This record gives sequence, structure tokens and C-alpha cells, in this order.
Amino acid sequence: MAPPGETERRREQQAFADRVAGLQDFDGAFELVKSAVFKKFKMHRAGLSLILQVMPSNLGAYHILGSNVIVMNSYVLAAIKRISGSDSEYNAYLFMVLAHEYLHSLGIVDENTVRQMTYDLCKALLGEGHSSTLMTKEDPSSLFPQLRYMAQNQFSSDFHVVKNFDKAGQSYIQ
Repeated sequence: MAPPGETERRREQQAFADRVAGLQDFDGAFELVKSAVFKKFKMHRAGLSLILQVMPSNLGAYHILGSNVIVMNSYVLAAIKRISGSDSEYNAYLFMVLAHEYLHSLGIVDENTVRQMTYDLCKALLGEGHSSTLMTKEDPSSLFPQLRYMAQNQFSSDFHVVKNFDKAGQSYIQ
């Protein structure tokens, strides 16, 4: 028999995992990230932009310190879309990376601190066995070993600004 509260915690984790699995776009993923970070750490900021750019394959994304920009590796994102077994695995990656970079955007610069916070967030809200948690505990190649053999080593000068990202943080009419 489960300890008191354990059944309810698992039910909440499953409901949150269903929300991650059902993500439809970058903005929906980011809104879920912001609500998760606020729920777990009581931290929030708005007004971020997302840029997609081909980068070396060992880099998933980065936040430009002091800016309102998250840059995500479109090469790795496309590879995970192609090799993942389902939309839910792709969404798990998207959620995990956006959560990690969102924490950086909140002023937390230490990489180890952000990694631990991202792991704590995923474990608490999604459970130990969820794909986001597993990727955060180790790295995305633990779930997608094919990533280890991808040899992209350069930054592209081309980039794409994602439209309608962080819409809730925009207080003006576009």
C-alpha cells in the first residue's frame, strides 16, 4: 500500500506528464515551463524571445546573459524530432531544455546549480522515470544515443526567431 499522499502525488505527476506530452508549440511549452518553475521555485519573469540556430551538436541551447533571448539548437531539435519514438519524447526534450534555459534567464548563472534545479523540477513534477527527468539526470544522449554520433561542429550564421513565443509576457499589440 502506498504511503499517505503518494497516490495523489503520482496522479499529479501523471497529469503534468500528460500536459508535457500534449504540447503543440514552443509557446505552449514555455508557458508550461514558466508555471512549473513558479510552482516549484516561486520564480518568474516574462518577455523572453526564442531563436532557433544550428549550433555544435554538443550544445542544446543557451541563454545570452543579461538578455531576453534563449537560443536553441535547431540541428539537435530536428534530430530528436526525427529519432524520438514519439511526440511525447520530443516534447520531454523541449520542456527540459526550455526549463534549463529559463532558470538561467532568472539570473542563475552557475551551470551545476541550474542542472540540479532542472532535475529537481522534473523529478518533482514528472517523476523519476519521465524522459525529461532522465535526460536532466544525465544528458539527452542517455535517451537518444544516436546523438553521440552526430558531428555538427559549427555555428550557422542563419537563425530563425520564433513568432508568438512568450505571448503571455507581451503587453503590447503585435
